[in-house]
Amino acid sequence: MDDKDTIQLVEEELVLDKQAVSDARILVSTRTHTVRDFADVELGREVVDVERVAFGTVVDVAPKIRIDGDVTIIPILEERLVVEKRLVLVEELRITKRKSFRTERVEADLRKQTASVERIKVDEATEETSNG
Repeated sequence: MDDKDTIQLVEEELVLDKQAVSDARILVSTRTHTVRDFADVELGREVVDVERVAFGTVVDVAPKIRIDGDVTIIPILEERLVVEKRLVLVEELRITKRKSFRTERVEADLRKQTASVERIKVDEATEETSNG
């Protein structure tokens, strides 16, 4: 027989397929608990002292408010009737600022969360569902 007389009747074909198979499951659980924590906080305080300084000096022009270091000086004036009107510096207010600081401990409840992961084989998981 020559090649022209041959007829092919059957041919095999390879077909591949995939299937997902689970061999384990994962159980994830979280837990929240409270932790007491402390923090140091610096608190500031400012105190103002007022000192009155008497004068009684006659002035031609009203003095301006001025600052000398950390002291603010505010002139207090009044008009007095004499034969003529005069501007008299009666007193000055001297205002001094002082700062102080203190540290206090403050408490607060903080929440923290943890997670645990447990791997369960498929056979155990099947038994748990059939027994439960």
